[in-house]
Amino acid sequence: MAATPALAQDTEIQFALDWRFEGPSAPYFLAIDNGHFAAEGLSVEVTAGEGSLDAIPKVASGAFPMGFADINSLIRFLDQNPGAPVTAVMMVYDSPPFAIVGRVSQGISGIEDLEGSILGAPPPDGAWAQFPILAAVNDIDVSTITVEPVGFPTREPMLAEGNVDSVTGFNFSSYLSLSRLGVPEEDITTIMFSDHGVALYGNAVIANTDFAAANPEAVTGALRAIAQGWSDAIADPAAGAAAVLERNPAGDLELETRRLQLAIEGNVLTDYVMENGMGNIDPDRMATALEQLRLTYEFQSEPDMSLYFTDAYLPEAEVLMIAPQ
Repeated sequence: MAATPALAQDTEIQFALDWRFEGPSAPYFLAIDNGHFAAEGLSVEVTAGEGSLDAIPKVASGAFPMGFADINSLIRFLDQNPGAPVTAVMMVYDSPPFAIVGRVSQGISGIEDLEGSILGAPPPDGAWAQFPILAAVNDIDVSTITVEPVGFPTREPMLAEGNVDSVTGFNFSSYLSLSRLGVPEEDITTIMFSDHGVALYGNAVIANTDFAAANPEAVTGALRAIAQGWSDAIADPAAGAAAVLERNPAGDLELETRRLQLAIEGNVLTDYVMENGMGNIDPDRMATALEQLRLTYEFQSEPDMSLYFTDAYLPEAEVLMIAPQ
């Protein structure tokens, strides 16, 4: 009898998320559950993270071939660690989730109300890291703001209790957390950085450049599967949230469905993505973003856009058109 040839082994990819298993992580689980990764010959394991910076050293070290992280944090990391083998390969949050969430009853109806107020900010928070840019672009006198360092678990409770007037956070997290604590939605103000002159991008899929160079088809296949996962999540957010709850049984289906919808509407399906598809960047906007980063960060070397992002691994254009047709 002729010998049966051995089946080709799937390429294994450990994928590092930025945060816990919540609504916005649904596309990665849908890419698993709906067979998109498998169709690319990939076996992918998704691991929770502890913040916007968390995946960067994991991927740079090679412990994780790919991950999901804030590109602004990546830019600073690469400036401080020149030559580190990590870069962004697909933009996901075309509009960053950075926001200040305040309460009307505490005097915060808009950005003009921040002066003279009390702002709660977790020191590792991604939005807090970019707050000085928001302040500089909008001529906010930060010396008049009392900044109260808070922990992630106490951030929204302190705002709900009136101990602070507003907090830094992500638009799809702090708003819903406040609502769940009983704060009426008409009492909640969301001040998006992107609506007030901040040109920064948000989170992107990142890859270890050594892994990508050795496995270009695997990286492109992973990005194709992730784009398909986002398309699935946009078409049926409840199914996406259900995929999350399979990995996080303590979650709430309605809450995570809404959190996913907020991320889709506020961060992913921007006008640029609707027209051009997911994944790429506008070089002129990125140049502006780098200039804004200079307002609060002193680069050790001249910023080089090509170090932080490459479109070389993006799949075909049609798969990146994730908006409902």
